[in-house]
Order: sequence, then structure tokens, then C-alpha cells
Amino acid sequence: MKFIYKTLFLLLSIALISSCARTGRPDGGPKDELAPLFVISNPPYKSINFSDKEVKLEFNELIKLKNLNKQLVVSPPLKNPLLVTPQGTASKSLKIEILDTLVANTTYIFNFGNAIEDNNESNKLEGFKYIFSTGTYIDSLKNSGFVSNAFTNKHSKKTNILLYRIDSNFTDSIIYKQKPNYVTTALDTAKFNFTNLKKGKYLLLALEENSSDYIFNPKNDKIGFYSDTISLPKDSITIKPIRLFKEIQDYRFRRAKEVFKGKIQFGYEGQIKDLKVKLLSKVSDSFKSISRFEIDKDTLNYWHTPIEVDSLNFIVSNATFLDTVTVKFRKNKIDSLSIKPSTMGTLHLRDTFFIKSNNPIVKIDTSKIVFIDKDTIRVKYSNYISKKENKIGFIFEKNQKERYQLKAFPGSYTDIYDVQNDTLNYNFKTIELEDYGKITIRILNKDSKNLIIDLLSGKENNEIIERRYIAASETLVFNLLEPKTYKVRAIIDDNNNNKWDTGNYLLKIQPESVIYFEEELKVRANYFLEGNIFTVKGKD
Repeated sequence: MKFIYKTLFLLLSIALISSCARTGRPDGGPKDELAPLFVISNPPYKSINFSDKEVKLEFNELIKLKNLNKQLVVSPPLKNPLLVTPQGTASKSLKIEILDTLVANTTYIFNFGNAIEDNNESNKLEGFKYIFSTGTYIDSLKNSGFVSNAFTNKHSKKTNILLYRIDSNFTDSIIYKQKPNYVTTALDTAKFNFTNLKKGKYLLLALEENSSDYIFNPKNDKIGFYSDTISLPKDSITIKPIRLFKEIQDYRFRRAKEVFKGKIQFGYEGQIKDLKVKLLSKVSDSFKSISRFEIDKDTLNYWHTPIEVDSLNFIVSNATFLDTVTVKFRKNKIDSLSIKPSTMGTLHLRDTFFIKSNNPIVKIDTSKIVFIDKDTIRVKYSNYISKKENKIGFIFEKNQKERYQLKAFPGSYTDIYDVQNDTLNYNFKTIELEDYGKITIRILNKDSKNLIIDLLSGKENNEIIERRYIAASETLVFNLLEPKTYKVRAIIDDNNNNKWDTGNYLLKIQPESVIYFEEELKVRANYFLEGNIFTVKGKD
């Protein structure tokens, strides 16, 4: 019997010791979903006549800091960042060291965003702020609004929203050289909120910037500005959204360099406006050149027949700029000719078949090109050399559910270097009409504006499938559409130049308005999507 009691006592002791050794919540217990709580601070929260250089914050449990550099926003901005400790370890307290001299009679806000979270479950203390004043009272006025990308209508991951006090020292150029009076952020959201503002008149703007120095750098930053003056306390809510845009920079020539033997790149910045490159050096009558702007890059490519000289001189100019440039030659090899088709699978009935090359094609020998269908019957076609890109288009009557073969024998294509192609063999097909869908949409042009209507698809809806131009209400039909999801947008083309124009802060020009049809249009095969009404009204 004693043995049994001793055994039971031993087992019970082991169970108790094991239970005491466990950490965390008991199995089956409720998960901690509560955010940490701010308990007390020294100096106290919302202190007045603040003159300390150090602040200590106490919390009810162990906390840690996450993405502090991204989340912490100090308003008004300080020249030197706050020193916040500890970082990288859990603690029930935070120490903030102020390295700047604070401005008198000013309310300061240390906004931690969502940087503070508990140590165990990472529950965030959302929007935590420490507020104090170097004067005799805490400012209490507010302002809120929305910000978005002017062209895509989407919000960025982080946008800084700035308020500049309009007083005797204010000029429009202040945003290029001085930090604002107040700053807040729109972090992963379109909405922003200012608190603890002082009565007065302000310029309100937004910056999407990499450096977060709160100074507008037109070369790198996107900007958005509120056209009207913000007057507090009246304008606690800004009704019109702030639309971010990238300004077009003034033209500036960068440099010219030889990238291959017979190919020069002229780099520039800003708006080109009739950029021209003129050869100054004397060359033989057989010398040929072709220049084309590179798509989506600030580069003009200049191909020329190889010439045995050390350098060539050029005049680079536009309406406001003229300079003489010498390009020295060091390359020994030309860029070997490469030709690729626009498709090797399905050629959709609304598309054109292209072959694309790295070097400009200057001669086509159609007698060496065989274009046949699946029954080996020759296909009648015409082709053309694009003036904007290095590609050749083939125009022919496309039949549904057909297979095609295009064979180009050596010598079919000759580039500017007098290099010819090897044998090229391309196979592609078309599909049935029933494999496509159709979208019909009624555009209600309320203000009879010049509208650019884009049918969009692709990743993040950035691929223009078709573009139309209208100046009145109209029903548009988009036919032969692949089964996928589409979006429709309307660009209000105020100056009727058939493109979207960005804004300019100093000239107080807002970007042209872009309005997106709210619904996604999901097209299925052999399906007609009808009855959609898109109301487009001019924005302020």
C-alpha cells in the first residue's frame, strides 16, 4: 500500500512540475486578441509648456516596434529624427530622445501609426500618438480627406500629406526648400487625417516620395495639390480628392554614346518637343541613318551605316535647346540581326501579325517570302515597315479556325548594316468567332467633353485593348474580345490633343480627369455583354 501511495505522490509531483514549466496560454484557452494599452507617460500626455528632451512611455504589457522608420511621423517635422529605444527587444516602456530644439508655442504630434504591437500575438496598438505643446494650450482643429493616383485612381503604399501655413513668409516655391508646418500619412489607404491643427489658412498638398524628407523634388516625386486654400476651422473636411501626378520635366540633354558599332543612343530627360539630331560631320553619299525613340524610355536610338572614322559630330536641338555633341567610336562589332514574331500561337482576329527586329529593316524581298494556309494555298497579303518601331506588319484577310505558315528564306529582310536574315519559319492559327465575346456600353457624356475611352485588360488593367475618341453621348461596341476581365476608363481630354495630360504645381494646372467605370466586365466565349451605362461628368 505504501508503494502505491508513493507512486501516486511521485506522478502527481511530476504533473505539477510539468504544468509549472509550461509558458503561454493553456491549451484550449482563448487567444489574446487585445492590443497593448498605453498606461502613462513622463512628461504626461498632452503636456503644455513642454521643455523636456526625453519622453518615457509606459504600457500594460511587453511591446515591440515594427517598421518604425516607415510608421513614425513627427508633425511638425524635425530636422533630426527622434531616437526611440529599445528597438529589436521587447519592453513595457519606450524612451524617446528629442535631438532638435523645439519651436515655441507649437503643438507637436509623435504619430507611431501601427508600429507598436504586443510581444506575443503581434496585436497592434493602432494610430497611437503622443501629443504635447511648447505653448500654453494644445491645438485641437482637424482636417481630413482622400488622396489617389490621378491616372489610375488607386492609392499608393505611402503618401505624405503636407500643410503649409499661408502667412507673410509664404510663397509657392516654399515646397521646394522648406518642410511643412504639419504632416501626416496615408499609409495603405486613400484617407488621411490631420489632428491638433492651429487656426489659420493653409496650402494642402500630397507627396509620393522615396526619401520622406517632405521637400518636393520634381524629378523623383509625385505631387498632388488642393486648388483651394484650406481655412481652419471652417475646412475640417476637404471634399475634393487630392490627385497625385508626376510633372513633366523641362527638356535636358544628358549624353550620347556608342552602344554597338553603327548604333548611338542619345539620352535626354523631360519633354522632348521636336527633338532633332543633325549630323555635322562630312560623310559619303552612301551613308544612311535611321533614328527612332525607344518606347517608354528617354532615349533616341540612332542607327547608321558603319563608317571608318574615330568620331562623328552632331547638333542636338529642339525648340528651346541646341548643343553640339561629339560621339567617339570604340566598338568593333555591330549588333547581329535578330527577328522574332509577335505570336507563335494564336493570332486573334482583331490583331495584326508582326515580325520585330532589333535593327531597322530597310529592304524587303517579297519574292523570298511564302505565306500559306493549312491547305498550302498562298495567302494574299501586304506588308509595311513601321515608322515608329523596328517591326513589319502583315495585312491579310484572316479566316476563322485557320492555320497559317509564313516562311522567309535567306535574304528576305535586309537591315541598315546590309545584314540579311537566315531562314525564318513561323506557324500560327486563328480560332472561331464563337470563341470571342462582345461588350456594348453606353457612354453618357453629360458635359459634351472631348473623351478618350479606353478598353483595358491585363495585369492591373494597364494594357489598352482598344481606344475610341468621342465628343458626345454614344453607344460603343467592342467586338472580337478574348474571354477575360476588362475595365473601361474615360479620360476627359480638355485640350483635345488625344492624350492624357499631367498637371503642374507652379502653374496651378490639375491633371486631366480620369474616370473608371466601376464594374469589371467579365467576357465569356460567345457572350454579348450589353446594357452597361457609363456616366461621365466633368470634374473640377
